[in-house]
Amino acid sequence: MSLDLDAPSRPPAVATLISALDRLEEIIDLENAAFEARGALDLVEINRRKSRALLELSRVMRGLPDRLDAATAARLARLKAKLDRNLYVIALRIAAAREVGAILDRALAEAESDGTYSAHSAHAARAGAGA
Repeated sequence: MSLDLDAPSRPPAVATLISALDRLEEIIDLENAAFEARGALDLVEINRRKSRALLELSRVMRGLPDRLDAATAARLARLKAKLDRNLYVIALRIAAAREVGAILDRALAEAESDGTYSAHSAHAARAGAGA
């Protein structure tokens, strides 16, 4: 949780936003750290917490003033950077899962094939026809 010395001068909606940002950053930091360390992570729980944080942020946004102070804008920029990192880490995991899936698909296809239509059998048939 961050120490915010400007909090008393902020409108209540901005203070609520800062609290919501603290909670969301904690979730994102936890997920990023677990993914980067290849540690165990309860994805159902993380997704539940992220969904709740998104709902909370959408509710808070309705009551915000038109302009935010520089410190709050900086907090939003920091969260964006963390979300960009989160997107990158999740995209890496998805790409890895797709690659594993493709490897398994090829292995299954090779195991199920009887060789009738393989490149090797076509070459052998041409060699046999020319003999």
